[in-house]
Amino acid sequence: MRPSRVWFNKFRKLLLTKSLRITPDFKPAWWLRSPHLQTLWPVFFKKRHRLDLKDEQVELDDGDFIDLCWSKNLSDKTVLILHGLEGDINSHYINGILYRLEQSGCRPVLMHFRGCSGRINRLPRAYHSGETGDLAFIVEHIKKVTGNYPYAAVGFSLGGNVLLKWLGETGANNPLKKAAAVSVPFRLQDAAERLERGLSKIYRDHLLVSLRKTYHEKFKKIKSPLDVDVNQLKSFRDYDDRVTAPLHGFSGAQDYYDKCSSRQFLKNISVPTRIIHSLDDPFMFESTVPTQDELSNSIDFLLTAHGGHVGFLSASTALNNGSWSEDKITEFLKK
Repeated sequence: MRPSRVWFNKFRKLLLTKSLRITPDFKPAWWLRSPHLQTLWPVFFKKRHRLDLKDEQVELDDGDFIDLCWSKNLSDKTVLILHGLEGDINSHYINGILYRLEQSGCRPVLMHFRGCSGRINRLPRAYHSGETGDLAFIVEHIKKVTGNYPYAAVGFSLGGNVLLKWLGETGANNPLKKAAAVSVPFRLQDAAERLERGLSKIYRDHLLVSLRKTYHEKFKKIKSPLDVDVNQLKSFRDYDDRVTAPLHGFSGAQDYYDKCSSRQFLKNISVPTRIIHSLDDPFMFESTVPTQDELSNSIDFLLTAHGGHVGFLSASTALNNGSWSEDKITEFLKK
């Protein structure tokens, strides 16, 4: 008897993930089952919590700076937060996790990547998916300020890729006690290709508009080392090949993707780390998900069938201005 399409899809997903179990814990709100609704609904409709934060400008050794946003909630559990591509303090997922971590008794601090705080950074270089030097610098800075290394770090999307790469690079020498990453582009080439397909082009266009705007604003103030018209760059591969790669020492987009994709670093992670990812993430392919044998024993991988990109809205969390991923992160950090 011919199997039903439902069971065929389940079998196909099992083959693609090579024994990574799909968690039954998450069920999307019935009115937000689409990956695009999961992704876009919180951007436009999730209410932002009122936060009382303290800004700090941290001077870097190369003459540039990074802006931090510190919670005023004093706690010996400092949690460093990393945003996604072109994200900032106003991003829905950043506002949500800062609030939830404060409520759970932690002291979150957001690290804005260079040029993402609303202020143009001083140097031609900016940030990218594999820049772990700035992250390591800020971790040491937090130790100087508080007397202790951060208890944990949480990264979203691009920030999650940076975090996982750093955790793998440092292995058993990493100073964190816990880590969590959400909707990570484990293979950067996959993300660049996926954003060229179907409705995912709307995310590509939105992000490229933001990147072009930042480029123009920066290089009105300083001279660009590149001979490029960013308005003519219509894909992420084009932008990464002509801007990201040359600004940050890569020979081209493929060199950047090959060296900075976090999937190759997962096996070396020693810090207990929870990764949350959805198979229907419109920024990636299903095959982008790492296989079980690529994960270290320190990784707790929560793979869902639905959830979109940094969405994970169940009926209860959507109506209560939260998300299932926020629940799972705070739960993990409390253990």
